[in-house]
Amino acid sequence: MSTPEDPEDILSSSLLTLYEYHPITLSSAGSLYTYDSPDPSISKVTLRTPDTEAANWSLHASSVWAASRFIADHLEFLALPTHLTRCPPGNRVKILELGAAAGLPSIVLAKKFPEISITVSDYPDADLIRTLTDNVAANGVSLNCRAVPYGWGSDPSVLFLSDDNEKFDVVFAADTLWNPDFHGLFIEALQLTLKRSTHSRVHLFAGLHTGRYTIQSFLNAVSAAGFELETAFENETNGERRGLWSLDRAESEDESERRRWIVCLCLRWK
Repeated sequence: MSTPEDPEDILSSSLLTLYEYHPITLSSAGSLYTYDSPDPSISKVTLRTPDTEAANWSLHASSVWAASRFIADHLEFLALPTHLTRCPPGNRVKILELGAAAGLPSIVLAKKFPEISITVSDYPDADLIRTLTDNVAANGVSLNCRAVPYGWGSDPSVLFLSDDNEKFDVVFAADTLWNPDFHGLFIEALQLTLKRSTHSRVHLFAGLHTGRYTIQSFLNAVSAAGFELETAFENETNGERRGLWSLDRAESEDESERRRWIVCLCLRWK
């Protein structure tokens, strides 16, 4: 039995087709969102979009963001096969998603790579975490994916498996850079959770809806915190066009042009 399309999904598709309008969010609180993958090992992922308690509405966690779908469409940007070849026999590559909301890319990853261990996290809001946990279970990936409440910058021990207490080989996030007020806490979360290894990586995917200077502000701060930028490029949200990250276009592009692009950043320890 097919799942009825959410009206907001239909509206987003229509706006893109008719007006080349690129939405930054793809669903509304409480609605169902279906992701269809051309990869038969993933097939279909159906998610309930989380809502939050009123006090936490400012988190904007009640949506599936376009950057989340972009990661699901481009798992190759996470370079997981490279991490798998380096993983010692008997161990699992450990992945953490920060600010996951509905958890789309983590659930897609868990379906594609059942041999990895994924922790999908977001702010400790009861409604949010309940929905995230239900999404993991409903898509049949509970064996290698678990939902955990985590506030950025707090004690990260809740994220680690009780039998190893080991940090993560890969930390990634979608659209977590839009508010510069949160950059300090987010960078602290990266410091607390990323394994101290020459091979560990942070992958961040961010829309430009609050402008290029916000992204550059983050890059300045994260460099001062002990990370270095390995790669930085921009990819068209629904296309193949790609270019290097640039601050130069900040004054010349309008909102409609900014909506077309996702900035893809890869960080490593200095």
